Amino acid sequence: MEILDILIIGAGPIGLNCALEAQKNNLSHVIIEKGTIVNSLYNYPLYMRFFSTAEKLEIDEIPFISTAPKPGRQEALEYYQGIARQKSLNINLYEKVLSVSKKDEIFEIKTTKANYQAKNVVIATGFYDIPNLMNIPGEDLPKVKHYYTEPYPYAKQKIMVVGSSNSAVDAALETYRKGAEVTMIVRHAEISKSVKYWVKPDIENRIAEGSIKAHFNAEMIEIKENSVVFKDENGAIHEIDNDFVLAMTGYLPDFDFLKNSGIELNGDCLNPFYNPETMETNISNLYLAGVVCGGKDTHLWFIENSRIHANMIINSILSRFSS
Repeated sequence: MEILDILIIGAGPIGLNCALEAQKNNLSHVIIEKGTIVNSLYNYPLYMRFFSTAEKLEIDEIPFISTAPKPGRQEALEYYQGIARQKSLNINLYEKVLSVSKKDEIFEIKTTKANYQAKNVVIATGFYDIPNLMNIPGEDLPKVKHYYTEPYPYAKQKIMVVGSSNSAVDAALETYRKGAEVTMIVRHAEISKSVKYWVKPDIENRIAEGSIKAHFNAEMIEIKENSVVFKDENGAIHEIDNDFVLAMTGYLPDFDFLKNSGIELNGDCLNPFYNPETMETNISNLYLAGVVCGGKDTHLWFIENSRIHANMIINSILSRFSS
């Protein structure tokens, strides 16, 4: 079995960037991805626009040409998948990594399709795969959606949107404009300050005029077949008719996978341990890259501020090879 210099888990933008750096430095490598290239972006809402401008989403200094000030999902898919094709990156798709273990100085990686050996492993898996559950009765009903793609299925339906961040606000506004009767449940006293600045006034105005109902400092209690139960800011319990619940409550990294790989998780946010200068974890030659580094604080790292991880990791690996 070939012993790779680097095995990269995850073909998101940062995983691709790691592979590009490996390729430039003649390091043998492969990316293992459980879905398609930039799988998380593929599963974003169809009409989503990024907060970042195109140049801040670029990797490997390859220009990202966008006709709009803020590029959208389709443009990003074209950009990142185009790089993978143009650079002929070594990527195995629809293959899930099951375990990473280290024997002597070599990692053994088991997947749903094969076994691999590598001197170094980079985990760049993001956080979009595990919904942050509300853990309330009825959350497993088919009408509850933790992922939102487009508004058309919700026309003329009674929709409950749970959350107040960008995904919740986009879902509320888009479904409202396609004829849904929208109610929002927000745990805090106001719409999140992190909502895109050109969207925040829109949702606040729709709430103020009553087009979208919103309950602040509120909490979901139960989801039933034809209704939902929630508690308002005064502690009063309400039950209202409902057809669909869009639970935009965020997503989490696969902490079990990190823990089973031997990575230390610290504090309430389960922050994985890594050296901020090299991105190496407490396991030598096992690295983290991208948003997975933030633990539960999934708003800490983005494409634009974690692009540097690839260069840091490859420099660390090369320093070991040359020593």
